[in-house]
Amino acid sequence: MPNPIAPDSRWCPPGPAMLFCPGDRPDRYQKAADRADVVILDLEDAVAADNRDAAREALVATQLDPDRTIVRINSSSTGEARRDLAAIAETLYRVVLVAKAESAEEVARTEMQTIALIESPTGAVNVNEIAAAPNIIGMMWGAEDLVAGLGGTSSRFGPDEPRPGTYRDVARHVRAAVRLAAAAHDLFAVDAVHLDIADVDGLRDEVRDAVALGYQATACIHPSQVQTIRDGYRPSAEQVEWAGGVLAAAEEHAGVFSYDGRMVDGPVLSQARAVLTRAGVDPAQD
Repeated sequence: MPNPIAPDSRWCPPGPAMLFCPGDRPDRYQKAADRADVVILDLEDAVAADNRDAAREALVATQLDPDRTIVRINSSSTGEARRDLAAIAETLYRVVLVAKAESAEEVARTEMQTIALIESPTGAVNVNEIAAAPNIIGMMWGAEDLVAGLGGTSSRFGPDEPRPGTYRDVARHVRAAVRLAAAAHDLFAVDAVHLDIADVDGLRDEVRDAVALGYQATACIHPSQVQTIRDGYRPSAEQVEWAGGVLAAAEEHAGVFSYDGRMVDGPVLSQARAVLTRAGVDPAQD
């Protein structure tokens, strides 16, 4: 079912690096905004339960550019979401990230443009239903809460296991399910955070894979991760040249054709347009 929010009125990430910032640390708000493409002001996990009122007060008192800001609110099951939304109503922010989203009804309850964060077993099972919520614009997933909900201990393989540092199969399954559900409902998708800040190579590999799967952004927890994410999403000069050449050649062919030794059909043209879009080039104008 088509999303009733018109595509030209939906918020979308202005860049690929989305940085979490604790809601109760207003001294960090502007610093985060200066470093990242999008700031996620967090009223949930990053804030101790007894400090959430202070975080909401800071949210209202210290406002950022609403075009580059998302507010993560608590799950409706905690009883905190209503107070979060009341605080947001006093700001210019219009996009929320619903933590531990588990149903379309929960997403619709915000009455705002909403990104659903899939990070529980129930949310993972209901991912396609959630993606059909009337006010949803994007989806994100999270590994650690997911594994905790399974009664597990780690989302990734350890140093003495196969594929050390990479996601275990259940986490990979949810990552793929979120991407598929988002694409099926014409939503953008945001990849999960890489918690090991020192593991730059691991983050780089994960971003490269996210780009290959069509993710539009990656969330992060530290400013030092921003440039790695930006670099990973930015196409190389060679990729941009190839994409532009393919689309130019397509103007001279009515069907399948060969370009640079490769067969080109509809899906390849879509991939070329995606490359130009990530490079900041309008494919229609190329």
